[in-house]
Amino acid sequence: MTDNPPFSRIKIRVAAALFHGDEVALIHRVKNGQDQYTLPGGNVESGEGIPDALARELDEELGLVLTQLHATPQLTWIQDAMLTRPGTTPSPRKLHLVFRLHIVDSTRASLRTIEHDDTAGAGNLIWLHYKETADRALFPPVPLAELPCPEAPLTATQAWALPLDDGNHQWI
Repeated sequence: MTDNPPFSRIKIRVAAALFHGDEVALIHRVKNGQDQYTLPGGNVESGEGIPDALARELDEELGLVLTQLHATPQLTWIQDAMLTRPGTTPSPRKLHLVFRLHIVDSTRASLRTIEHDDTAGAGNLIWLHYKETADRALFPPVPLAELPCPEAPLTATQAWALPLDDGNHQWI
């Protein structure tokens, strides 16, 4: 029996760039003494559809029920990640699918302010102007701050975010 080489398995992760005006929702944690910001989302479960996974993750993390919104999440970025994650052997390859979604005042007011993760612990829901994400440890590191405005359309080329590997990304 041989061990699987790194990245021989692939996992799909969904995330949301959740906008309220010019602000974007981020989960903030302090890890190893450093600030870490994550777009709400998580792994797609076996046999689960992509839209269903996004709906489940946003409900679990924020209490956001997608079926009650008037807007449809738009696939905005795709990011291929082949990272050696500490403590995971062998590391799976991850394909991040990041959706953009805009919400109104009443929806924002109804969201949970603390997100509980079994492995990462509690994180606080914060709102930052999307341009402020340029100098933050954002994961997945999609180019939010490069958008001319939160509603700006992207070309297919722009939707392919910079691939991640051990040479251009370091875990906190």
